[in-house]
Amino acid sequence: MLTSIDLFCGAGGLSLGLEAAGFQTAFAVEMKPEACATYSGVLPHVHLHKGRIENVSFKRWRGVDLVAGGPPCQPFSSGGKLRGRDDDRDMLPEFIRAVTEAMPRAFLLENVPGLAGRHRPYLQRVLRPLVDLFEISEPMVINVADFGVPQKRRRMVVVGIEKGKAVKLPTAMQAKHSRSGDFLTEWPEEEANTSKVVYAKSPDIRPSPYDGQLFNGGGRPIQLEGPSPTILASAGGNKTPFLDVRGLVPGYHAHLMLGGRPRAGTLPFARRLTVAECALLQTFPPGMRFHGARSAQYEQVGNAVPLLLAAALGESIASALSH
Repeated sequence: MLTSIDLFCGAGGLSLGLEAAGFQTAFAVEMKPEACATYSGVLPHVHLHKGRIENVSFKRWRGVDLVAGGPPCQPFSSGGKLRGRDDDRDMLPEFIRAVTEAMPRAFLLENVPGLAGRHRPYLQRVLRPLVDLFEISEPMVINVADFGVPQKRRRMVVVGIEKGKAVKLPTAMQAKHSRSGDFLTEWPEEEANTSKVVYAKSPDIRPSPYDGQLFNGGGRPIQLEGPSPTILASAGGNKTPFLDVRGLVPGYHAHLMLGGRPRAGTLPFARRLTVAECALLQTFPPGMRFHGARSAQYEQVGNAVPLLLAAALGESIASALSH
């Protein structure tokens, strides 16, 4: 049985995916109490440190097969201030410390694409202590929809494998289950999201009715025949994707494309996704319970590594370690 450590584990998306790939999670770290409660509820067998990573020594886990984690992405996200290493939330050095102390056979780093772009020089400097210890892949930016996740979501992945083995990253597959409609099949039993879908006064019109900004807040309509928009950690209000129950969005988009005036008020029969529906689009198991206030639940879901992506990465790493 391969063993793993999950840093910044949140609600457990990465751990659940890695366990599906054959890894046994030995240890995890998370500082937010609501996320800890969610994680312990779905992965009760894992030794979970409920606190800051700076207070943890990883030397006791020396020899574990895999150290994995997605450090806070806000310092490097295009949706933030892009302060990088000057942001107090930058935990990349702590990720590197955990790897050097535990000396696993492999490591997996997941984050936003900005670390492979604008912040790539910083990423290369941070990874420097690991260069002589591992075979390290180039940062790879992927769309999770290519791995069966019914969602448009771009992420960056770096994998390191013990010297003498080949670094293998999974290649995009033609997913059979990347249609969001395959996952959103029933009306949710939980409390509805009451955030309204309001017409934008100055819409940003794109060729597709499911792109651009036809409504306030950033939460776009979902095209059920394809992957949904990205589920954000800031979801819950008008940044939450919504279901166009009566199929009115394409007609409104055509109206605007022909020079029609923007409408006012709310889009009839539209509803924003619940926590449970967002979780399904992140490929969490149906019925999984998320703890804390509603905003904290949306945050846990939006911050998670989709399970199907984590499983694909875990299978690739396990295969490399076995050869």
